[in-house]
Amino acid sequence: MNNNKNRLSLAIALGLLGSVTSTTSMAAGFQLAEYSATGLGRAYAGEAAMADGADAQWRNMAMLTYLEGTQISVGGIYVNPNIDVEGVSSMGPTSTKSEDFAHDAFIPNLYVSHRVNEKIAIGFAVGTNYGMETDLGDDFSATNFGNEASVITKEINVNMAYKINHQFSVGGGVRYVIAEGSFGAIVPEQFVIPNTAGTTLKYMEGTDEAFGWQVGTAWQINDANRIGFTYKSEVNLNLEGKANGFAFNPAVPTAKYNGSMELALPATAELASYHQLNDKTAVHASFNWTDWSSFEKLVSDVDGSPLSSGKQTLKQENWEDNYRLAVGATYLLNQKVTLRTGVAYDTSAVSEENRTATIPETDRLWLSIGAGYTWSDNLTLDAGFTYIFAKDAKMHEGRESKSLTDPANFGGEFNGETTGSVWLLGVQANYRF
Repeated sequence: MNNNKNRLSLAIALGLLGSVTSTTSMAAGFQLAEYSATGLGRAYAGEAAMADGADAQWRNMAMLTYLEGTQISVGGIYVNPNIDVEGVSSMGPTSTKSEDFAHDAFIPNLYVSHRVNEKIAIGFAVGTNYGMETDLGDDFSATNFGNEASVITKEINVNMAYKINHQFSVGGGVRYVIAEGSFGAIVPEQFVIPNTAGTTLKYMEGTDEAFGWQVGTAWQINDANRIGFTYKSEVNLNLEGKANGFAFNPAVPTAKYNGSMELALPATAELASYHQLNDKTAVHASFNWTDWSSFEKLVSDVDGSPLSSGKQTLKQENWEDNYRLAVGATYLLNQKVTLRTGVAYDTSAVSEENRTATIPETDRLWLSIGAGYTWSDNLTLDAGFTYIFAKDAKMHEGRESKSLTDPANFGGEFNGETTGSVWLLGVQANYRF
């Protein structure tokens, strides 16, 4: 889909996201959980049942009915990943390592809410749900399976919520997603056949725009206890762009062809609870599910290639559904200061036999702290910090087919391990009119 008119009309809103630098994603797969600094301070525990500000609509549209007047939340999160991968390629064999191959990132966001009347509230949100980028470097000896990959998305939501009665609220919204992505693989520098080292095996890049939807509900059990549930639909993308490489034209690997690459941004769901224990202390929890089993493989459709016109598998992925459990607490220190903390465990969306170096997906443990400061009756400031322990995880990349262009024919198989950690720092301002 190519719509320059839509791009121009949304330029102001998307300008907020223009400075985003993509990185290794901080939730499962290439999912980004970092939607607000407020939630970051509690490891995003209880998000679908909480309404601190206009940002609440990103995780549950029904929470708009808990906000008064008109509110604006704006902020960003700085992400610093430290991810390494090392192992041995069977052809040689050759030991290899790529260190700190994910770049730092800044993820901004903007949210606006407005209470129309006692029953209806509306909202507008700009952020991102998915993003990742890896660059293993040309000297990594397993580049035949992939030396770079990226997914960058920008998303706009228009939401509405309705308060059925004192106990129940419902909400829904339309999601407009602008995406770009790429995948590349090259012959390793260590490959012994003359004049082949560094040759592009496969490279595909493209862009697309698509719509999705989301729904949410909230149940106010009593004054102290609340449950929220939300569901976001799958968004199907067909990234249209250019392709080149040995797999498309062995004689002229640099020749470029028009093509497209299918990519599904998976459906997600969250069940959350919020419990006010006393005047100062509240506890909250979330259970999240992501339909990563929809990410089976990357498939390209290239026009005019002498070797592989039509659909071709770029990369087998074979991912599995992912689950996340988070618990947190909020403590009102005084009339000015609110303290937050949380812990979360994010399960890997891929098994050892299907894990790849370009997306080194693994289990993660989140430890978070945060604070809010009431500057005035209208303005609050929030900050959050999280440290993520990524579990050491082994991987194996082997032969995918009997084809002459199979990546194992250009550098052998790869056995390795990924290690790493991540820290995140976020700030946010919330203003109430």
